[in-house]
Amino acid sequence: MRFQTLDEWLRWQETLHPRKIDLGLQRVATVFQEIHRSSPPLTVITVAGTNGKGSSVAMLEAILAAAGYRVGSYTSPHIHRYNERIRIAGAYVDDRSLCEAFQRIDDARGSTSLTYFEFGTLAALDLFYRAELDVLLLEAGLGGRLDAVNVVDADLALITSIDIDHTEWLGEDRNTIAREKAGIFRRGKPAVCSDPQPPPALQASAEALQAHFYQRGNEFAIVHHLEHWDWRSSVAGITPRNALPLPALRGEHQLDNAAGVLMALGLLAERLPVSQSEIRQGLLAVSLAGRFQVVPGEVSWVCDVAHNPQSARVLADTLRGLPTLPTLPGSGEMHAVVGLQADKDLAGVLTPLLPLISHWHLANLPSPRGATAVQIQAVLEELGTRASMHTYGSVAKACEAADAMARPGERVLVFGSFQTLEHCPACA
Repeated sequence: MRFQTLDEWLRWQETLHPRKIDLGLQRVATVFQEIHRSSPPLTVITVAGTNGKGSSVAMLEAILAAAGYRVGSYTSPHIHRYNERIRIAGAYVDDRSLCEAFQRIDDARGSTSLTYFEFGTLAALDLFYRAELDVLLLEAGLGGRLDAVNVVDADLALITSIDIDHTEWLGEDRNTIAREKAGIFRRGKPAVCSDPQPPPALQASAEALQAHFYQRGNEFAIVHHLEHWDWRSSVAGITPRNALPLPALRGEHQLDNAAGVLMALGLLAERLPVSQSEIRQGLLAVSLAGRFQVVPGEVSWVCDVAHNPQSARVLADTLRGLPTLPTLPGSGEMHAVVGLQADKDLAGVLTPLLPLISHWHLANLPSPRGATAVQIQAVLEELGTRASMHTYGSVAKACEAADAMARPGERVLVFGSFQTLEHCPACA
């Protein structure tokens, strides 16, 4: 074996290809054909979108697992351990299995150079194809059309919310980005969109490909009551779902994700039937690190991977819905520990949080992509924040300072990227 430990394999993969991101399917397809020339009999659901992909995969996994299916799921990026990216029957893949899969990919690739993400995607597919699964859930890491997971034909494509992000690779507007996301559609196969207001290019792409398009607000809808919600579809033969519990994942936006998940399951009901009780069980059991993850205490912490304007707006709305803590003496002020990537819309991410934050704790993220605390401070000054600002060399130091400053009854919000949460002790 080339390397004996997972860390050694990952460090090597980061140096293997001259570009960290190099979209395209030719390299992946060439190696994929070497390791698996035929596909096992399983159902493949591919999920793409700007926000909500991970939550949608988590809900699908929880519901299908409650129904007794063996599910494999592939998501990215991870927060604490690389193993989080690959789950088989509800468990993270272990280091030894990953190393063995990496060796098989290395043997099969010959002289083909692979990016870090491509190498990991091929290893995940290799593990899934050996695991005797019923269902495979694949999250597109970037875009869809040229993302490595698109080497596998989806039986159903699910598109979550679409917003402006990764413009260098996907385009400058929602319509252009939608066309890239629609690259996971397959001719004659169902394509579901949970975005309530999708760009027109999404449906146009489906029509051009003769994929069967199902849109939130057209073919399916929800009715939100105070303590529960109902789901409806106008498609003949699909069972309506009444009095469903709110998903365990916090935030109104999770109902959008759940609505798309139920439409996907409704369309696949002949091959993957699930009952009302199994849907309820899955919605109540679903969990996902870093998605409005609340750590209670005298000073409560909220950990969220929001890193683009749309997710920041959702984060702000969800924070406004949190109850106050009247039994504790603190002022109710909110501290924010933030680390951002320099290629993001910094002003767009920070603006929605401005009215909520009393103290900013700004952290450097490692280069080459990381923004410095001073860069974030300059943006906040341009936005006219009146909150106090403090800069730190690392997320860990920013968290330590926020913890020391916050009083009982106050909150600490940690957000800005997956990497920010990775280095926050409270978000472990």
